[in-house]
Amino acid sequence: MTKKKGKVYIMRISSTMMTHNYLKQLNGSYETYTKLFEQSDGKKLHRASDDAVGYSKYLRYQNSLTNVQQFQDDITTAVSWMKNSDAALVNVTERMKEFKGKVVQAGNSTNNEDDMHDIAKELLASVQEVVADMNAQIGDRYLFSGQSDTTMPFQISDEKKPRGETKTLSEAQQSFFNTASDKPTVTQMLKMVDDDKNVYYLNVTDGRVYSQEFMENGFKDKVAGGQAHVKDGDQVGVISGWTNSKKVSDYFDSNGIIKDTAAGTAVDMTTSGGTVSLKFAVTEQYIVTYKGDAKYISMVKKTGGVDKATDSVNQTGQDVFGSDIFDTPGLSYTDGNASGTAMLNELLYTVAKIDSADYHWAANDGLTISDAAHAQVLGAQTTMAARQQAYTAASDMLTTQDESITSDITDVSSTDVAYLATKLMEYQTIYSLSLSVGSKILPGTLADYL
Repeated sequence: MTKKKGKVYIMRISSTMMTHNYLKQLNGSYETYTKLFEQSDGKKLHRASDDAVGYSKYLRYQNSLTNVQQFQDDITTAVSWMKNSDAALVNVTERMKEFKGKVVQAGNSTNNEDDMHDIAKELLASVQEVVADMNAQIGDRYLFSGQSDTTMPFQISDEKKPRGETKTLSEAQQSFFNTASDKPTVTQMLKMVDDDKNVYYLNVTDGRVYSQEFMENGFKDKVAGGQAHVKDGDQVGVISGWTNSKKVSDYFDSNGIIKDTAAGTAVDMTTSGGTVSLKFAVTEQYIVTYKGDAKYISMVKKTGGVDKATDSVNQTGQDVFGSDIFDTPGLSYTDGNASGTAMLNELLYTVAKIDSADYHWAANDGLTISDAAHAQVLGAQTTMAARQQAYTAASDMLTTQDESITSDITDVSSTDVAYLATKLMEYQTIYSLSLSVGSKILPGTLADYL
């Protein structure tokens, strides 16, 4: 009822209006109850309209968690790869120790030819075991093939091939034959012979040639006399134009196999007394070839750019077996194509020399080669262990991040069970009471009167 200018108006409330308002309030209560009931799955956010700010945080946390879990998956795969690689390298290191012990045994002057042949067979078996270890797989992927991981990386030849003979310098020889200006460091020289079978050694960085006697004893006399490094005049001659028109790759491939097998490749050496014709010395030996590549497999362990030093999980043939005089990359006298099997072929060269019963060579050059090979593989194993440690540390960090982000997601999206139970009971009671009251106050229909 309302008043206007002294007049009284009576508002008529119809049964239709009463029914409409009742049903509207009843449906509102049921809708609230339904939304609360949705949270019985433990989540209070099912759509952005439930809580716009909270839902925005929830999406950000979910994206962060997805990234963390992807990195964790990468790390799991990477650690598995590195553990298997490390196991293979441990076996190779043990074979290298055995190889060195047998070379020491071969250097004993009391050995006869049969003894030397037997030792050579044992050494060859050791190299074959190393090749088998380096062909290790995880699933159908080869561990040491670079990105060509479906290709078996190492293969040893069925037949012996003519490979150039080298002189691997000892620490004392390296100290003497290298100066501060030497680039690169001289670690090996090529062995050469003249028509009278006299032996010489060629420094491929400058073309200077030294006699065998000077390489073995003469340089020691120089050092004893106070001369720290090699100087002009110590050589017996020079191969003219070596660093310009001649280089190692003109005569040998990256595995050290000589290209001109018939002639042995004659090269003229200029001496104070005239010109001497020299040939490269070669030895018939087995050759290991590498079919993989030098590319790395990266498994990123954190947000940001790829760190090649630590994100690479594999090691290639060159990483494990280094380079030698025939394949050192970046040098002016080679084509830069690393063989990936340098130390393996040096070991097979050792096998061939011991099989020829050269115990004097075994006690000197053979021991130097086996030491260098062992150090090279040990370095590769150490590098792998350092990478694995970095991934393990990253895994620990990601586990902490995972727990923190999961906690944030729980805080922003999870239901307060006690609060939910109370509200559900409240609205269920309200809804039930509404139904009960409605049945008493709503006007009947025509059917109720019939």
